[in-house]
Amino acid sequence: MYVLNFSHPLTEPQKSQIQTLVGKTIEEVKTITVQINQDEPLEPQLMAIINSVGLSSKEWQTLPLLINPPGYAPAAFVLLAMLHGRIGHFPALMRMRPIYDPITSFEVTEILNLQHIRERARTQR
Repeated sequence: MYVLNFSHPLTEPQKSQIQTLVGKTIEEVKTITVQINQDEPLEPQLMAIINSVGLSSKEWQTLPLLINPPGYAPAAFVLLAMLHGRIGHFPALMRMRPIYDPITSFEVTEILNLQHIRERARTQR
């Protein structure tokens, strides 16, 4: 499994949580910086970011990808649309939640298979 991380760098405990939740070994984590200029259109910025990942068309369509989306919701939505276009279906993504100890940290709490969620939602039309 390949993790495309569009958020903060993942810790070793978070990587272990991912592997436990998915039941597969992480082959590679690519951390992609997402810095949005609020004075510029969003789509071209996200296109440049997704192009910087460096995957070929074949890799986008065949690698087992897990996405850690950016925290900025508009960027996450545009990124999701672009990923769907390149992958050919909705990707799986991770959800993280804070742990409020004296020093706040984050844990990976679930893996969401968005394609499966979409297919189940279609039965409610």
